[in-house]
Amino acid sequence: MAADLQQKPAEAGKSQNYKGFVAGVFSGVAKLSVGHPFDTIKVRLQTTDSARFNGPLQCVAQTIRNEGIRGLYKGATPPLVGWMFMDSIMLGSLTMYRRLLAENIFVRSPPSARHPDLARNATAAAQAAHSIAHLPSFGHGLAGIMAGATVSFIAAPVEHVKARLQIQYSANKAERLYSGPIDCVRKIYGAHGVRGIYKGLFATLMFRSFFFFWWGSYDVFSRILRERTSLSAPSVNFWAGGCSAQIFWLTSYPSDVVKQRIMTDPMGGRLGDGTPKFKTWSAAAKAVYRESGWRGYWRGFLPCFLRAFPANAMALMAFEGVMKALP
Repeated sequence: MAADLQQKPAEAGKSQNYKGFVAGVFSGVAKLSVGHPFDTIKVRLQTTDSARFNGPLQCVAQTIRNEGIRGLYKGATPPLVGWMFMDSIMLGSLTMYRRLLAENIFVRSPPSARHPDLARNATAAAQAAHSIAHLPSFGHGLAGIMAGATVSFIAAPVEHVKARLQIQYSANKAERLYSGPIDCVRKIYGAHGVRGIYKGLFATLMFRSFFFFWWGSYDVFSRILRERTSLSAPSVNFWAGGCSAQIFWLTSYPSDVVKQRIMTDPMGGRLGDGTPKFKTWSAAAKAVYRESGWRGYWRGFLPCFLRAFPANAMALMAFEGVMKALP
């Protein structure tokens, strides 16, 4: 009987893993709907100098004047599909890594293990939930790093294609190198193969290692709001999600600037888009400093910071809500 009780929580946890992957799809839709226009402005500011745009407001104004409102959603198709898939992988794997860390590294026995009378009434799912609920914030951060590394292999090509579409400034499609995401993938693959599609993978892994601060702080904010306020569960998820996203971007933004520089760098060869400038991540990082000093690592930060709270607050509220609603 004791052996059965020890095995059931793990089995229950595994049976619940699907919920994170399903809920992640809804998170991706919410994030795209709110955040993509901010992302377009961020990428354009990150990949140009002040001679083209002197700030986010001018970038917004010129984009709308030259390309219309649709210009703000340029490159939205890859993340519409990609973020649904990416958030499904990220949040699903995050849920799985949290459980694995709680059950194998940060082990804390549930009340039923200490009190035999409770064991008879405790469900396997409740015991598994207890382990995750008592995972320390550091453990949540580690789960975030592992989830970030996992999703990077999906995120790198999606973000690469998105970035190249976002920096096409012409309103006339005939003047653009890429007519859309499929054309972009076809041309890059034809000229540079799979390696070309995955340009910026290392930079993506570097950037997503900062998920440690996102998911570690999300747990901290969630605990504080649950213990010290009377907010409802959806409100806790909203505020914790928004605040933790701000922490994430404050720590990770310079690495995102370098990543975008690499992903929008000309690829050359048969693609005929120019001569590549950066052979390594460090070369791109040094170029940012050489061109603009320390301020260069923060160019485009305002639209990113403004986007981070509403987009991620809505995404995590959707994620937690669907997690609770699924059987």
